[in-house]
Amino acid sequence: MPQSHVLLEKTIGVRFKDKELLLQSLTHRSAVRESNRHGHNERLEFLGDAVLEMATTEYLYHLSGRAEGELTNWRSALVQGDHLAEVAKSIKLGEYLFMSRGEEASDGRNKPSTLANAVEALIGAVYLACGYEAARTFCEKFILQDLQKLLAQGKHKDEKSLFQEMAQEKSGITPHYEVLEEIGPDHEKLFTSAVYIEKEKIAEGQGNSKQKAEQAAAKAALKVKGWK
Repeated sequence: MPQSHVLLEKTIGVRFKDKELLLQSLTHRSAVRESNRHGHNERLEFLGDAVLEMATTEYLYHLSGRAEGELTNWRSALVQGDHLAEVAKSIKLGEYLFMSRGEEASDGRNKPSTLANAVEALIGAVYLACGYEAARTFCEKFILQDLQKLLAQGKHKDEKSLFQEMAQEKSGITPHYEVLEEIGPDHEKLFTSAVYIEKEKIAEGQGNSKQKAEQAAAKAALKVKGWK
């Protein structure tokens, strides 16, 4: 049973007048099938993803006069799922999630993708409840402060960039990506993309944006090729 949301509010420094909004941000899709108490959090995740990208872009723009390409890589490091999952663990977000018994039995509270999505949903809820400044403050306090650590770990070299570097080094060819499938309504799109070296399909990946699907495909391709 999830902990009291009051503890989470205290941890993140945000009070929700509309508690249902907070509870919705913490509700995994699987829980809706067992209980109609809350809507699930995927729409809030969609919103929070956009708010996080804006807050991160603004933060980096004022932080450094580096070129666009480098700032884009820094932003990718900050908003990537693995980092957001670590942020979720730091505030024990998994303990507050509502999910089905089956999802929980499969270690759902610790799944990186579930945790990362919950962080984005929480950002979306903060934005709706308290406005952009509160959401930006949350992002700076819990996510953006990790920039130097991520740069030191090389996290700004995302899988797509790494795969391109390795493909060019090994074969002299720049890989390209194609969208294989788009399913779902506009606010809940799921993209499937594939990465190719010339005509050879190396791997596929999925995500709720073309960029995320391409990153997932590149990550899988690095594994297929044994380049990481």
